[in-house]
Parts: sequence; structure tokens; C-alpha cells
Amino acid sequence: MPQIAVIGNYGGWSSEHLADCVARATGKRLLVDMENVRLDLEREKVWYEGMDLTRLDAVIIKKIGPHYSPHLLDRLEILRFLENSGVRIFSRPLSIMRVLDRLGCTVTLRMAGIPMPPTAITENTEQAVKIIEEYEDAVLKPLYSSKARGMWVLQYGRDTYISVEDFKRNNPILYIQKKMNLRGMDLGIVFLGGEYVTTYARCSDAISWNTSTETGGRYVAHDPLPESIEIARKAQALFDLDFATVDVVETPDGPLVFEVTAFGGFKGMETARNMDGARCYVDYVLKRIAT
Repeated sequence: MPQIAVIGNYGGWSSEHLADCVARATGKRLLVDMENVRLDLEREKVWYEGMDLTRLDAVIIKKIGPHYSPHLLDRLEILRFLENSGVRIFSRPLSIMRVLDRLGCTVTLRMAGIPMPPTAITENTEQAVKIIEEYEDAVLKPLYSSKARGMWVLQYGRDTYISVEDFKRNNPILYIQKKMNLRGMDLGIVFLGGEYVTTYARCSDAISWNTSTETGGRYVAHDPLPESIEIARKAQALFDLDFATVDVVETPDGPLVFEVTAFGGFKGMETARNMDGARCYVDYVLKRIAT
């Protein structure tokens, strides 16, 4: 049987579940936390607890760390070296790098004509205030975050300059997006190998401005508009991910894309659709490495 490792977080539900699925399929379970990996460039080896990872047949990346940060790009560089040694990696490190940084993901989407909420980027506080005045209601987003962590909602007013300066202390590049009326729901549209799998919705509790499960949102089943699936398909195809979730909001003027991620999907698929995303992913990987 092939030797397959899962890159993930110890104790994380999705990481542990994916490792369990690999174990059931191959008879071996290996969950690798990147914090404990050692790259030996002289010997061209990647070590984890005495194991030479360059001997693996494949690696599935579920999580690179517990929190989004530029540090994760360095971990992906180690995995890029591992891939160069001949190990099949799902999704490829370079593909994940392109969606990890919110700004990089956004620029790629907009250059391809993917519809998104009005968005502006600046390092200048005065310019940021002008943007927020134009938007009236805006969301300031860190470049590295998930589940709405670290995002600020600002309404234009006399304290806007001070608020922007406060946000800027930890976020020197200001990513500003017009606050959209989500009408209590946005979508996670899931693709495997570029093929549409399913859609789940995140519904808010009518108190929070966002639908994140971190702030009381819940997963429910939802059948998206055909144009939502098509736009999401085009968005994820830009990044060549093996497993991708596209965050979409359906508006009266048509669907808009917030982002493409390589790390979501499993919990929403299970809760809303009674689908085991991890098992689907493992079956996909086994077919790919057999060819």
C-alpha cells in the first residue's frame, strides 16, 4: 500500500479526520505538524520524528499551521523542496501559496475578471479614509486570516482616521472591502480536482455582521444558482488546487466571490450535506498516485 502523510494540526478536527481516513485506506497513519519537520539541504532530506519524508508516495496538505501568517509561506517552501524530491503533494505548495495571501488571491481573481465586492488596497491612512467614505460601510481585512478573524467593520464618520490608524498598527497594508449585505448567508462551493462536488451555506445568527462559524454561524444545505457554480469554477481553476472551496455571496446583481481557499470544506460538507470530504479526498489521491 502507498505511504501517505497528512500535513495538519495535532488535535484539529479536519486534520485528525483526514489522517484517520488515510489510515483506513492504507493501513498507516501519519499526521505531520510542520513545526516538528527538519529540512536538511545538504543531504537533501526532510525529516519528521526520525522518518525520511522523501520516501513517501504522497502528502496531503490539510493545514500548515493553527493560524494564518506569512510564516506559513516558509513552511510551504519546505514542502516545495519535498515535492521536488519526487513526492506527490496535494495540493501543490506553489498553488497554496497563491491563495494563502488574501491580496495575492484577490489580484489574481480580479485580473481574470472574477466578480468581487468593491475592494481597494493602500498603505496611506488618508487614502483609506477616502475609500471608506466612498463605501460608507467597509470591512478592513488582514492579509492572512480565516473565519473573519482580525477583520474590522468601519462606518464612515469623524473617528474613521483614528480607527484606521489603530488597525494599521498590525496591518501596514490596508485591504479595504465594501461591506456587503449578505442577507444572513454566504456559500462554500467545493471542488475536487477542478470538478464541482457540492455547496453548503454559512448562515448567521442575525447578530454578527458575518456568517463565520466562529461568531455563531451555522452550516446548512443550499443549492446555488448555476451561475454561482460557474463563477466559482472559473475562480478555483486559476489556482490549480486539488481541493478548493470558493466563498461566494449571491446578490440581486449576481454572485460575487470573496476568496478561494485550500484549507476549508470538510466540516461544512459533513454538517450540511452529510458528505465525508476527507474520504472523497483520499479516494481522489489514491487514484492519482496509481496512474
